[in-house]
Amino acid sequence: MTFRLRTISRDDHLAFIRGLDSASHTQVPSWGGVKPDWRSESLGWLKDGELRGTALVLYRPVPKLKRYLAYLPEGPVIDWHDPDIGRWLYPMLAYLKSQGAFSVKMGPPVIGRRWDAAVIKEAIADPAVHRLGDLPPTSEDPRAAALTDRLRRNGWRRTGDEEGGFGAGQPRHVYQLPLEGRSLEEVQQGFNQQWRRNIKKADKSGVKVVLGGYGELPAFYELYAETAERDKFLPRPLEYFQRMWDSLTAEDPDRMRLYLAEHEGDTLAAATTLTVGRHVWYSYGASTSRKREVQPNNALQWRMIQDAHAGGASVYDFRGITDTLEESDPHIGLLRFKSGTGGGAAEYVGEWDYPLNKLLHKALDLYLSRR
Repeated sequence: MTFRLRTISRDDHLAFIRGLDSASHTQVPSWGGVKPDWRSESLGWLKDGELRGTALVLYRPVPKLKRYLAYLPEGPVIDWHDPDIGRWLYPMLAYLKSQGAFSVKMGPPVIGRRWDAAVIKEAIADPAVHRLGDLPPTSEDPRAAALTDRLRRNGWRRTGDEEGGFGAGQPRHVYQLPLEGRSLEEVQQGFNQQWRRNIKKADKSGVKVVLGGYGELPAFYELYAETAERDKFLPRPLEYFQRMWDSLTAEDPDRMRLYLAEHEGDTLAAATTLTVGRHVWYSYGASTSRKREVQPNNALQWRMIQDAHAGGASVYDFRGITDTLEESDPHIGLLRFKSGTGGGAAEYVGEWDYPLNKLLHKALDLYLSRR
């Protein structure tokens, strides 16, 4: 069976995504509006006139050349377990090359290995264990290994293996809390004692979590800028979040939400979530160093988990984590915080490159290595 690949309308693209339980928020049509430095395009795989797969492609131009890096973040949305994966990818590569792409980067949304919270807790306490990959997984999907073999045989190269979970592009390792088939009481029973204690303390202290809108983005951003300074990372500008809000909520009013944790008139923490189908992601979080004793972050996450559950989500995704388990890692506290909810870590098969022009692709690699 062969597919016909062509450009599709935003409406057809969105209709296909709406028919799925889960697809990455970076593969919905509106995500192109979040990235103004990239040109976006929707592609579709068709058979007998029926749409069988989609892709949001972002094109990044090379200065002074009419050539592009084509990026499909956490996509395309196709049958990744098809033994003949080439019938999906070859037409895509041919089309992208015809559009001036010199290199293609994609991120198959396929999870290969999982580790539950109890395994991670023991590993963090064991000085002999340094990385998630050193641990036997709680579960493993052999189809993921088969896919990576097929990609390598077809000329694809995995990138970012050295990054420890927080490199450029989309995260290889994430932390997920399953909600499918569980009551809220069962979900909370899976939290560790510290989490349950902190939720009760926040409630007793009078912390209130409220929904915000576009007008509250500056309040979120003030906390976000403070968090960036405290944790020593480069913050995105306020305009990025305003653009995200405008683009995503115009497509679906529930695609993006903003939550704020307040106490006696002070906004102490804030976070955004993104929703596609039955998958909810914790996207960006921010907090002040003031009044940490009232536990606003636990209250914030618990409200977002409750809302995800009420909306029928099958998973609440805490997004990226480090794959290192050493005490010296600056991200280990974040992993401890997320693993306190139960759930578990998951490892995707990673992002993959295909050089359509080897010379330009090599030049891009060299440029990125020197940044």
